[in-house]
Amino acid sequence: MNVGRAKEIVESAEMFNVTYEGEPIIIQHVDEKSKMARVYSKADPERERDVPVLNLIEE
Repeated sequence: MNVGRAKEIVESAEMFNVTYEGEPIIIQHVDEKSKMARVYSKADPERERDVPVLNLIEE
């Protein structure tokens, strides 16, 4: 996924199916400079992490 699309998803009121390494996630924030996204797992919302935007997949 590219940074622009990740930001669109964050700013949208709609829910999108996005995965990171096969795990459904929610994108909280996107840092354009570092091209990293703050995400958390749908199954474990307490598990937040920063991951490369390029590794996110919209299904």
